[in-house]
Amino acid sequence: MRASERAYAALRDDIIEWRLAPGTVLAEVEQSERLGVSRTPLREALGRLTAEGLTTAGGRGVVVTDISLDDIDELFELRETLEARAAALAASRGDAALFDQLRRELLRAPELISGDTPALHDYYELVGRLDAAIDAAISNSYLAQAMRSLRVHLVRIRRLAADDAGRLTAAAAEHAAIAEAIAAGNPKLAEAATVIHLHRSLSHVKATHSSHPKEHHG
Repeated sequence: MRASERAYAALRDDIIEWRLAPGTVLAEVEQSERLGVSRTPLREALGRLTAEGLTTAGGRGVVVTDISLDDIDELFELRETLEARAAALAASRGDAALFDQLRRELLRAPELISGDTPALHDYYELVGRLDAAIDAAISNSYLAQAMRSLRVHLVRIRRLAADDAGRLTAAAAEHAAIAEAIAAGNPKLAEAATVIHLHRSLSHVKATHSSHPKEHHG
């Protein structure tokens, strides 16, 4: 892996996981030493992060961007537009057997979420497989790329909302409903199931953000 790729991946992960809080100045000398790369590949990595909206360049240097309630609203507006359309296309073009298998796995997802040792990584991996299956089914590389770019910010918001077992269990059922509608080849139902899921996710994220705004901002 090239030095700039390595620096980009490390910084992106630190921002998404909130190890680098909003407002953190990413000083070149400090980050070069921390990541073990020279300043040229670090600048390349910072340029990519700024292009993605995870950092911003200004008078103080490159700074980790904040996420406000307005930002969350705007991201979910775009998410609804893209994901509802993608679900409808997947219902028209996707492999019914694949989505039916994902539906069955998602119905068993509460086993991964609850219990003494929740396997949340396995749950998120399963949701990631549903996303990937939809991306592949729509046969539209531009729409798929737009959704991948958006998901960078959505993962960051998901971490902000915390791993609430009750919400994750409900979300698993909502994902199962989306997979079921796609498997049934019903575009309108797939679109409606997606809109319902996004509405409930947005309500939960905003409630969490309002209750604990300082917790994630250092």
